[in-house]
Parts: sequence; structure tokens; C-alpha cells
Amino acid sequence: MPEVIFNGSEGRLEGRYHHAKRPGAPIALMLHPHPLHGGTMNNRVVFALFQSFQRRGFSVLRFNFRGVGRSQGRFDAGQGELSDAAAALDWMQTVNPSASGCWIAGYSFGAWIGMQLLMRRPEIDGFISISPPAGTHDFTFLAPCPTSGLLVHGDKDTLVPMEAVEKLAKKLATQKSVVVEYRLIAGADHFYADHMPQLMAIVDDYLDRALAKVA
Repeated sequence: MPEVIFNGSEGRLEGRYHHAKRPGAPIALMLHPHPLHGGTMNNRVVFALFQSFQRRGFSVLRFNFRGVGRSQGRFDAGQGELSDAAAALDWMQTVNPSASGCWIAGYSFGAWIGMQLLMRRPEIDGFISISPPAGTHDFTFLAPCPTSGLLVHGDKDTLVPMEAVEKLAKKLATQKSVVVEYRLIAGADHFYADHMPQLMAIVDDYLDRALAKVA
């Protein structure tokens, strides 16, 4: 899994990249949790998402937001991190100019950044948002949500209220032409400490169904 360095608006950003062998393979970008609370591209949920897309023939990138690991810059409360994510997607598109599709997946803070990015980048075909921080971050920008995707949350999450995520899911479910699935994992906390198999089973099932529709 080669290390890559690409340019962001505040300097170099560090990532890990898998390049699919198949010409025209789709691309997928993974976004990690909050940088000030230990979030990095090596987070186990992010890594599991990376592997899930890799197994399905995607070229996949995970990277550290500014100020994390060897990525330059300082935490910017979301605006700068959104710029980092856009730079990462730009880099992937440069390396994969004939990509047949584009997905984004984020966990916690990364889910918030990812859903902002999909509002700005119409080429994104689908998304996966794990534990989006709907209780503490503003999601009103999803008006409307431009593409179908998956929301997953744990009903024992003490950091992000289940009710806030359910409210977001219901709002997105009322839209025409897009389908946003919402899956709740019984007993799971924000970190999916004992529920990684259940989490990834949901992700894998969703990806298999979504990709079968476009095959």
C-alpha cells in the first residue's frame, strides 16, 4: 500500500493509496475522525472501509487531514479540512482520469466533511457516512442531498445522539430521486468497539447492492 504525498492548500498531505489494476476502475476517498481527538487515516473503521472498497476493485485513498501525522498545516475546524478532502479528490482524479465512478466514505468528523464535499462535487456517485456527528455539527447544507448513500449509527453512541442522526436520516429519506439508507446497530457505541463485524457486514452488503445496480 504505497505512501503518497500530494499538495493541499496549506502544504503537503500524507496518504496511503491503492491503485486498482483494472483500467477505468472507480475511485473512492476515505475520511478520518476528528483530528483533535486522535483521528487519523489509520483509524480502524477508516482502514476497514478502505479494504472494503479495495476488495471491490476500486482505486482507494485514505489520508491525514492537515496537522495530522506528516500532513502539514494546522487544524481548521472543518473549512480547511474540506479543502484537504477536495485536494485529495483532485489528486485521485488526476491519477485516474478515466475512472468509471466516484465514492466517498467518512467516519464521524470525516462523515461531516464527506457530506459537505459531495454537495460541491457532482461527480460523486455514492457515499457512506458512519456515525455522522449530527448532534454537534450543522448538516443543513444537505438541501437537498445530491446522491444516494448509507448512514450507519450505533444506538449506544454517547457522543452523537441517536435522535439527531435519526432526524437527519428522516430528512434525507423524504427526497425524490435519491435513496439514503439508515441502519442502526444495536449495542454499538461511537467507536464500534465490539461491533466491527456488524458494521462492515452492513457496509459490504450496501456496496454490493449499490454496485450491482450500475454494473
